[in-house]
Amino acid sequence: MYGNIRELVMDESHKSRYSIHPGSDKMYHDLKVLYWWPNMKADIATYVSKCLTCSNFKVEYQKPSGLIQQPKIPIWKWEQISLDFITELPRTPSGCDTIWVIVDRLTKSAHFLAIKETDKMEKLTRIYLKEVVSRHGVQISIIFYRDARFTSRFWQSLQKALGTCLDMSTSYHLQTDGQTERTIQTLEDMLRACVIDFGNSWETHLPLVEFSYYNSYHTSIKAVLFEELYGNSLA
Repeated sequence: MYGNIRELVMDESHKSRYSIHPGSDKMYHDLKVLYWWPNMKADIATYVSKCLTCSNFKVEYQKPSGLIQQPKIPIWKWEQISLDFITELPRTPSGCDTIWVIVDRLTKSAHFLAIKETDKMEKLTRIYLKEVVSRHGVQISIIFYRDARFTSRFWQSLQKALGTCLDMSTSYHLQTDGQTERTIQTLEDMLRACVIDFGNSWETHLPLVEFSYYNSYHTSIKAVLFEELYGNSLA
C-alpha cells in the first residue's frame, strides 16, 4: 500500500501535463515541500533514471569551455532581458514554425511565443509590446544574436525611442547569451516529452510548458519562479 501511494505521487509529479518530466533534483525540491518518506531523494533519482520518455529525449549538456564574458547582474526583474529563436520546428495547423524565447536575466522567468519564421519585424514588435512591455515595463537593455530582424532600422529606432540599450552577442562571445540557450534547452526537452506522451502539435502544449517552467524548482535561483515573482507556488 505504501509503495503504491509513493509511486502514484511520483507519477503525478513527473508525467502529468503540469509537471512534464522534470529532472530528479527539480522533482525532489518540488515534492519535499508536500511529502516525505525514507530515502526519498534516492527513490526519486531511481524513478527518473528508469523513465523511458526521459531516456528518449534528454541529452547530456556540458558546460562550455573557455572564458565567458559575463554581463552585469541586473538589480530588478525584467529590466534586462535576452532574446532568441527556436526555428525550423514542424509547422502547426496555425502555420507557426518558430518559438520566440524572451528571458528575464534576473529571475530566469520567460515567455515562449509561437510565431512564424516569415513574420516581419513590425508584427514581432506588436507582439513584443503586448507580451513584454505592457506586462513588465520598458527594459533597460536587451541581449540578442545578430538576427537580421533585430539589426533592422525599425527595431533599433523603436528601442532608441524607448531608451533601451541593445547589446548584440558576437561570434567571439556567444556565451553572453548563454542564459537564453539554457532556457531553450529546457523548453525543447519539455516539448519533446509532451509530444511523446500526449501527441498533437508542439503549439498545443506551449502554454502548459510555460506553466510547468514557472511552477518547478530552479537550481540557479534556488526557488520556484512563481514564488520568486509572486510569493507563492501553485504546486
